Amino acid sequence: MKSKKLSETIIKNFKSNGFVLSEPDVLLDSDYIIERSGEKFRSSMLTFDRVDGKTMCLRPDLTVASCISFLQKKSSSKIYYSGQAYRRSGNKGADFINDQLGIEILGSKNQIQDDFKIISTILSSAKKIKRKKILIKVGDISLFKSLINALDMPERWKLRLIRHFWRPSYFEELLKRLEKNTDIDAVTFDTDKKRFYEMKKKDQDKVIAGRSISEILKRFDKKIKDPRSFVDGKKIVKIIRSFLEINCKLSELDERLLDFAKKNNLKKNIFKDFKSILNLKKLNQDINFIANFGRDVEYYTGIVFEVFSGKKEIARGGRYDDLLKSLGAKKNTPAVGAAINLKNI
Repeated sequence: MKSKKLSETIIKNFKSNGFVLSEPDVLLDSDYIIERSGEKFRSSMLTFDRVDGKTMCLRPDLTVASCISFLQKKSSSKIYYSGQAYRRSGNKGADFINDQLGIEILGSKNQIQDDFKIISTILSSAKKIKRKKILIKVGDISLFKSLINALDMPERWKLRLIRHFWRPSYFEELLKRLEKNTDIDAVTFDTDKKRFYEMKKKDQDKVIAGRSISEILKRFDKKIKDPRSFVDGKKIVKIIRSFLEINCKLSELDERLLDFAKKNNLKKNIFKDFKSILNLKKLNQDINFIANFGRDVEYYTGIVFEVFSGKKEIARGGRYDDLLKSLGAKKNTPAVGAAINLKNI
């Protein structure tokens, strides 16, 4: 009963802020989601095969389900939903059913206004149900992209780092490879380098697998000096790591970013597109900016945030301007949304 009353209070607030009810499908084509929005959901999906052989799944994410509904039914662009998402979790004993209340703004080009509307509506909902002290953590994937694109390094490395930012462990491996100035795996490189120096001590005329040791060494020496290596990798990695360590109050952010740009000899306007973040000052709320944040969902492209009550995360969301295109839209479509986790309130 308590949960129902809380839901009613939140929904009333959503409606008063102009959001219209949308009821996305519970059953979705799993291959469609995996092919278009990435592999992130594969391990967490609850799937089954229909009699016609098509693999279906219970919706693993209400944002994706809402986007599919928006594309298929051309529903309202400012929606709210109330329902369940079904996902496996790596945490032992975790419930695979998540009750959510969420809001999305799809297709609007008013980025700063829409970002603020989503966060302020979620925040006012949290306050209406009289939670403990509210804290907001924010990040912005677009700031990371701006940094990477401003750095003087090969285009292939820029694409890799941006593409795999949401995979922290693999991203860290990429940084190690960039630091070592090689495009090959760091472990393989270290092993080959050790063998290189061992072979230099041997008879250079000895033949191994049809080639003399001197020929093998000559080819390997060329390989490690190949133009695909990047001599400034160590310096670039230091800058990236320094950026990802930024963790401060929102009120301090402009000064921290200017200081970061100056210290690393970057242009002052490198982070000119972070107006959505600064606009949140109007909330008059405790907000922490964390550069190394929002990396666990592949489709986020801009502002990302989580709302906490005490130590419990009660809501999360962000901007995802590429998702609708990956799901079938003809072009990138602005979109931002968030969901409240009812289990934590």
